Amino acid sequence: MRVLLADDQDLVRAGFRIILDTAPDVVVVGEARDGLEAVAAAAATRPDVIVMDVEMPGVDGIEATRRILEAASPGGPAVLVLTTFGRGEYLFRALRAGASGFLLKTSSPEDLIAAVAVVHRGDALLAPELTRSVVSAALADAAASPIVPSPRLAALTEREREVLDRMAAGRSNAEIARELYLGEATVKTHVSNVLAKLDLRDRTAAVVFAYENGVVVPGDAVR
Repeated sequence: MRVLLADDQDLVRAGFRIILDTAPDVVVVGEARDGLEAVAAAAATRPDVIVMDVEMPGVDGIEATRRILEAASPGGPAVLVLTTFGRGEYLFRALRAGASGFLLKTSSPEDLIAAVAVVHRGDALLAPELTRSVVSAALADAAASPIVPSPRLAALTEREREVLDRMAAGRSNAEIARELYLGEATVKTHVSNVLAKLDLRDRTAAVVFAYENGVVVPGDAVR
């Protein structure tokens, strides 16, 4: 896995590099001190995963994420946002910009290595302690304007809609398989179909889509 590090603090970047260098299947291909450098470095190094800070001088990590992913070809980099801040508006803005995961800098080195692997394989990752903040931000955003469900939802089969409901509730493929009495390989196929039909890059984007389009409402039981 080719990893790009973007953080305005030299010691933080050095620490991340030392941690990731211990993983046999990870190579750090570049570093950036701000958002503009991150955008340029992503184009130059073509990383698989970008570990992105939020608060950086000039262009912040959220805007850098948006620019990088808009310019990326299909199968482009996954962005893992690492920050000391757990504010809901940061989280939701980052996810809407296309970030695949969010992790606090207080997480362990093992958590960082695992998180890079998770987003690299296309799964969503959100630190459990941040989920409430994301849901609160999603509710505030939804309250600001009426929800108009996307017409793309009509393309989903009933089973795919059930899978989307559970993805939005944070269920893993194994958990979805148990709840719907399906094999994990079948669930994986349904997840891929959902992402393709809704034109979404990964499970994190599916969660944001589900909340923005009224598919699920925090507090409701999964259908």
